Amino acid sequence: MYIDFHTHAFADKIAERAIAALTENATDCGYKPLTNGTVADLRKVLTEQGIDKAVILPIATKPTQQTIINNWAREIKDDFFCPFGSIHPMAEDWAEELERIKSLGLYGVKFHPDYQNFFVNDDFMYPIYRKCAELGLPVVFHAGYDPISPDVTHCTPEAAAEVFDKVPELTMILAHGGGMRLWDDVEKYLAGKPGKLYFDVSVIAKEISGEQLYRIIKAHGADRILFGSDCPWDTPQNEIKMINDLPLSDEEKELIFHKNAVELLRLSI
Repeated sequence: MYIDFHTHAFADKIAERAIAALTENATDCGYKPLTNGTVADLRKVLTEQGIDKAVILPIATKPTQQTIINNWAREIKDDFFCPFGSIHPMAEDWAEELERIKSLGLYGVKFHPDYQNFFVNDDFMYPIYRKCAELGLPVVFHAGYDPISPDVTHCTPEAAAEVFDKVPELTMILAHGGGMRLWDDVEKYLAGKPGKLYFDVSVIAKEISGEQLYRIIKAHGADRILFGSDCPWDTPQNEIKMINDLPLSDEEKELIFHKNAVELLRLSI
């Protein structure tokens, strides 16, 4: 069984425009979209790739978007898709919207510090993190390099470690192996840190060596690694092969491919 913990789609009326805007940056990094940005096309591609369930991670890039995005996330929730919600840190009603995300039955909260223009360890973010923890909402961060902000990394492994130390009750999921292209710092500051700290392995198959990924997984524990692809920016089969090529036990692979996600999302399977 495969649960893809990191995918993206958009409402039909904006999907074409959103994918076109994102493609320019992604192409610079060697990635081209595999879908047209719609939920239907994402479902088709993931199903063809053998995926059983998937987490969709929307991002509110403006305060005015959060309510619309979370309403849409609730609409697409079904037996296949497990959508997270999103808030914008600059929204005056972020606390109320987090409460609403919980009431809508969404599975957590996605932050993208580069697109939302904050640093993960900014002081004003800590009340937000504590509210997420209080509500039992796991938080996914884009971590490490992003082509939209090539010269400034808004979520470094060191800064993420600082956040986790200050809010250890938070369930924190750092995408892209804990920090895209910052693997040495992932090993230095994050790998093996105890608590509810997870890494997903989305869109890193072409970015990290098998030897370093294996060290990170063994240091951190396979029980806190989540399979993900970042589809439409990578095909799930690339990350599946990446994990299968590592000298991990079948039990460790099952944890990564689906068991950790089942437990984290409290799914009934």
